[in-house]
Amino acid sequence: METRLDDFLSFNLFWYVDCLSCDCAKEARAMKARKLISNELLASIDVLNTLNGGVSEARMKLKQFQDHRKIRVKVPGVGQENLKVEIHDNILSVFYTFQVQSDGVWIEVPKVVYNKSIPYFVDATRITASYEEGFLIVTLPFNELAEGYHRKVSIER
Repeated sequence: METRLDDFLSFNLFWYVDCLSCDCAKEARAMKARKLISNELLASIDVLNTLNGGVSEARMKLKQFQDHRKIRVKVPGVGQENLKVEIHDNILSVFYTFQVQSDGVWIEVPKVVYNKSIPYFVDATRITASYEEGFLIVTLPFNELAEGYHRKVSIER
């Protein structure tokens, strides 16, 4: 029986596509991808999970109103008394701390939940924080620049 080149190519293409979709090829690609992650990174992730007992992602929602913006934050497993809000060099940070013992000394380690610069149209002196229904609410009131700033500039001649 005579084999034509088209039949040969279509068979090999079919075999290649079939092999790409088979489990062994998927496993080989996954193993190759896993090798790209450094062992140091994996070890540091494991250490953080061990120290912190695993990490739960914070739920955060940003809502814009006409005269202010609200950030709603809830961190599973973290009590209200442990969440902290700070403004430092025009950066708003929401974080909590947990204690770790190292060589017999207790160290307080921060876990940052939100860390962003305060926009120019927010009055940083009037930022407040409170609790509502188990959520930390950070209110960012707008200043007069929120409406925009416009004036004519005279040209000296």
